[in-house]
Amino acid sequence: MQQGGGSETEVTWEDQQNINKFSKLNNRFHELEDEIRIAKETNDNLEDASNELILTDEEVVRFQIGEVFAHVPKDEVESRIEEMKEVTTKNLEKLEDEKDSVLAQMAELKKVLYGKFGDSINLEED
Repeated sequence: MQQGGGSETEVTWEDQQNINKFSKLNNRFHELEDEIRIAKETNDNLEDASNELILTDEEVVRFQIGEVFAHVPKDEVESRIEEMKEVTTKNLEKLEDEKDSVLAQMAELKKVLYGKFGDSINLEED
């Protein structure tokens, strides 16, 4: 592998493992960003549904269960929406924690890899 100064730096098995690990972490980071975006959208939709439910005067409302809409008492729908919001909020927190962990691991690997390879390796995204 050529460096900027023309000298060669040997890529050891451990270096290759670090590069592979960085690549896997980077892929997971992007997956987490997508999952976080979806979880936030779901939370927003549940909040909107909860607000709409407050505004309705009906005692029985249509509620989607799987692919079917069923007539369900308003109180039961409110409790189900609250449960769903709790689950998505916990999931969102878990995803955010995992994202932070992945970023920390990537930062450590960047230090190691840039320390050895300098400018001859590019770990940054454009």
